[in-house]
Amino acid sequence: MAITTHRPAPQQAAAEGGGLSRGLLLLMAVATGLTVASNYLPQPLLHLIGGSLGLSTGMAGLIVTAAQVGYGIGLFLLVPLGDLFERRRLAVTLYLLTTAFLLISAVAPNGTVLLIGTALTALTSVAAQVVVPFAASLAAPAERGRVVGTVMMGLLLGVLLARTVSGALAEIGGWRTVYWVQAGLMLLMAVLLRRNLPTLHTPAGMTYPRLLGSIATLMRELPVLRWRMAVGALSFAAFSALWTSLTFLLSSDAYGWSEGAIGLMGLFGALGSVVANVAGRLADRGRVQLVTGVGAVVYLVSWLPLALGGHNLAWLIVGIIALDMAQQALLISNQNVVYALRPEARNRINSAFMTGNFAGGAAGSALASLAWIHGGWSSVAILGAALSTALLAAWLLERLTTR
Repeated sequence: MAITTHRPAPQQAAAEGGGLSRGLLLLMAVATGLTVASNYLPQPLLHLIGGSLGLSTGMAGLIVTAAQVGYGIGLFLLVPLGDLFERRRLAVTLYLLTTAFLLISAVAPNGTVLLIGTALTALTSVAAQVVVPFAASLAAPAERGRVVGTVMMGLLLGVLLARTVSGALAEIGGWRTVYWVQAGLMLLMAVLLRRNLPTLHTPAGMTYPRLLGSIATLMRELPVLRWRMAVGALSFAAFSALWTSLTFLLSSDAYGWSEGAIGLMGLFGALGSVVANVAGRLADRGRVQLVTGVGAVVYLVSWLPLALGGHNLAWLIVGIIALDMAQQALLISNQNVVYALRPEARNRINSAFMTGNFAGGAAGSALASLAWIHGGWSSVAILGAALSTALLAAWLLERLTTR
């Protein structure tokens, strides 16, 4: 069925694969980008927050850790609820809770309250991972790749541009302004989603504990899911290794950039988002394995210009754009593959897949920090190339074992 051009009525129940309007697709893309940005807004502000609240460097660094832990818990505990509860209500509830938790951070009088607000915000910001499979369920089968690509383009733009916008807002009105503005945007998204999303309820017919336990069952029964989790985890590990260590490089003697200038590098990464729709359309045409293979090869090759970028800005920018384009292609192709496995368990499959991605990203960040400490940018490039080689090998093994 072709995607419809009308806006669904607020109380209209939707059928799986019934299509969605372009306006609703755009809204869902913006909503995912804004909510996932909530986890990245504090990163360029740690020095400002630390100075304002009297935090040590270690305590300020825990803000990033709190966001990672909260998001990881939310991926496992909250995302599967999409297979249990009505999805519009679940999404809107999570957006409203994110609004409330951002306000806690905005008025935080000390570091402890800010850490609590940060962790809770990250916990409910997994609403983005409720909206993505929601969009995939609404999409007509022939358009699913394009729809997922568009929504994920919004999500990755939110990740990459959050630091740039956060730094600009902080310069205008201080670090608390960032949280106030973000809370207002989350509230607006909750209202718009409540008005425009159709209702969609596809209950799994099991209790919540059994629902969580069934995630392990799905992983055991679906070898393609396990392989795609490995591909996703390795790609996110390399992706996080780049963006974690990039700040170290650009603030070092080799470049000596200010934090505001460093935040602007996210704009170059955002250029990679142009590949999202192309990858989605190719997936719709049955070329999803081609997209994955090309993405894996580009991921590996991109570390050559990145390595040369240790003292050359032009090569560094080329490498950033290439790697981010490869990341987009891999993420879109991975999600198109796993979403097609068991449509009735799409949220639980997404929970497993994204938890694997998150674990890989956290490991990549930690390894990149160690690589920088012990060998500088050259060691980071070697780490990235090694992770990318493992990523390519995982895809090839998937093709050999699941053909």
